Amino acid sequence: MKSLMVLVAVIAGLLGVPAAASAAPELSLPAPGGPLPIGSRTLHLTDQRRADPWVPERRRELMVNVWYPAVPIGRAPRYMTRAESAAAIAGRKLDLPPDTLSEVRVHSRENAPSLPGRRPLVLLSPGAGNNRITLTAVAERLAAQGFVVAGIDHAYEAWETEFPDGLRQCVPCGLPGEPWPSAIANRAVDASFVIDTLLKDRRWSIDAKKIGMAGHSAGGSATATAMAADRRIRAGVNVDGPFFGIVSLDRPLLLLASPIGEKNYSPTWDETWPRLTGPKERYLLENSGHSSVTDGAILVDQLGLRSSLPADFVRNQYGSIDSRVALDFYRDRLTAFFKQWSAR
Repeated sequence: MKSLMVLVAVIAGLLGVPAAASAAPELSLPAPGGPLPIGSRTLHLTDQRRADPWVPERRRELMVNVWYPAVPIGRAPRYMTRAESAAAIAGRKLDLPPDTLSEVRVHSRENAPSLPGRRPLVLLSPGAGNNRITLTAVAERLAAQGFVVAGIDHAYEAWETEFPDGLRQCVPCGLPGEPWPSAIANRAVDASFVIDTLLKDRRWSIDAKKIGMAGHSAGGSATATAMAADRRIRAGVNVDGPFFGIVSLDRPLLLLASPIGEKNYSPTWDETWPRLTGPKERYLLENSGHSSVTDGAILVDQLGLRSSLPADFVRNQYGSIDSRVALDFYRDRLTAFFKQWSAR
């Protein structure tokens, strides 16, 4: 799991070196590109049935962002909390205001009433060390196209994620050996718990027969594992994540790869591919990076950090492709895939 343990956090990718400027430029995510206005809510969920695998004295907790078609009223939410932004900036010794990353412009309305209609659901699982917010642009595109989208922060598996009792940092990111295979199995249980919870929540009318899941890196690995464990997940997208163990699926799966993913994970992809008996596609996005699906490259460019980052890091994480072209590709492909396979 070499590349899951090296530079795993997109926030570390965003903010990996000191910046020269003391004032941050205006930061914003690309427009969603869909016909529907978007709302968002932040949920703090606790699975009382399970101990947390990283902190066994605690119950398993999740922070979840839900994006959904909504009545366009209310204020825009913060991209991340002020505490998360301040911790990220201080941790990387950046000469930026501590609230810089909390001020990124998004396109949803906080706690807006949902629009009527029965909706398909897509779960999103971020990469190892990454906060759920790193997939906001993808989530907003799906929500603007009519999906309810749930971005899951798996407790203690991301850098600088704020829970009601304060910031929690990534425990397995600093552990020796290979902690991620067991983390992936636990993420699959997280996914089923989130499905159970959202299907009972009357704020959204979710169609239980129209559920999909996508993930980046470790989240992509978790997508395949969750599909194998929970047949309610009708279709999945793995963006540049390895397969762990024996994964056999008879439902649609899309594998979107970067050159760095091909280099590190293709043996697991080649081994698993014959066991995927449902509709499947494997596509390499040339010149992309491992984190091109995230908001990271867009924000790196807006902060003017690309030229300051080590060349190997930029090539591996963001590649040479235009960051907006890459992000639009991923948003278009995920939207089309879920409309075809999980929403019909």
